[in-house]
Amino acid sequence: MTRHPYPPHDFECLYRHTCPYLDGLSTTWVLGQYRRADDVYHEHLRIIDNFSDALKTSEDRVRSLERENAELRAKYQALHRKQFKPNRKKGDESDGERGSAEGTSTAKPKKRGAPMGHPGWTRPVPAQIDRIVHVPAPTVCPHCRSGDLTPIEGTDEHIQEDIIIKPRTVVTRYLHASAYCPRGRIEVVKAVKDEILHAPIGPVAKSTAIYLRYRIGIPYRKTKEILADLFGLSCVPASLVGFDRKAAKNGKALYEDLREKIRVSDVVHADETSWRNDGKGHYVWFAGNEHLAFFHIDRHRSAEVAKAIFGEDFGGTLVRDRYAAYNGIGALWQSCLAHLITKAGEISKEHAFLPEAEKDKHVEPFCVKVIELLGDACEEGEKLRTPV
Repeated sequence: MTRHPYPPHDFECLYRHTCPYLDGLSTTWVLGQYRRADDVYHEHLRIIDNFSDALKTSEDRVRSLERENAELRAKYQALHRKQFKPNRKKGDESDGERGSAEGTSTAKPKKRGAPMGHPGWTRPVPAQIDRIVHVPAPTVCPHCRSGDLTPIEGTDEHIQEDIIIKPRTVVTRYLHASAYCPRGRIEVVKAVKDEILHAPIGPVAKSTAIYLRYRIGIPYRKTKEILADLFGLSCVPASLVGFDRKAAKNGKALYEDLREKIRVSDVVHADETSWRNDGKGHYVWFAGNEHLAFFHIDRHRSAEVAKAIFGEDFGGTLVRDRYAAYNGIGALWQSCLAHLITKAGEISKEHAFLPEAEKDKHVEPFCVKVIELLGDACEEGEKLRTPV
């Protein structure tokens, strides 16, 4: 191919303003447009790259939101199933589906009661008989009302336990002999057994009211009704509140002693949960082991409360969950195996509700192995604690 020679440096084209090869356009103008088009081309490439980056960021964001939405939906469904469990046992759903598919259900309802081979349970016979009642033979049949009955030799024994309720109070008048104290310059008396000085209601009634309130969980107003209906003791709900405060004040020394024993224990289990007190949200903290149980009610769920319970230099092993408030308590800690088993079960249930595209095939087997491993560890621990 013939190579065209370059024109001399002082050459000037006669057609630079109207070139016949460019349809009469100016060569200078065409060159300017060419250079400008190259700049525009690169600008378009830059804009396309920016749009591509923005689109990729948006796609990643959409993907993240879709996954988060799927996880939240799975958690919601798992929580809903946990709160509103179906009124059927395992296997009923599959049996029902099989029966509906075939048109009839062949599954027999499970017999109620203990499983096959389970030893029966009967109430133990009381060791003490308080009274014996001789009941004569009936003269009229209780079923057919016939009066032609023949007495049978011997007796049938029937033992029954019941409670005795005496709907009355015991009023005691205490006549105190007093003495004068020259040091305090006051007249003093002493309390005897079953007496609370200057208290119109005795210790048995107060302890019963406290037991009903905190052990059974009966409100103050209903506790007042129980005392009035069953025992004939009249009082007002405000008096019951006063019983609680007086008992708490008297038990403060025991409370502090328990806390000191918790702080020097080798192993302590810790947990906390919500608690309503006087209509306000509180938290009840627990610290204890097989020998001690310490409870503390507080408005806060912070690390300061945990340090107030266990102290600044707790040296034992703390068995707890993953709550961050316990991180500064001691150097040795053990995660609660029951919490880990529950968490693994929750993860497995939530994962089951995820869309197929979001599921990981390794999650379900891993959760099953964790539950089995920790369950075996709990069983072995129970065997070690159970005396042979």
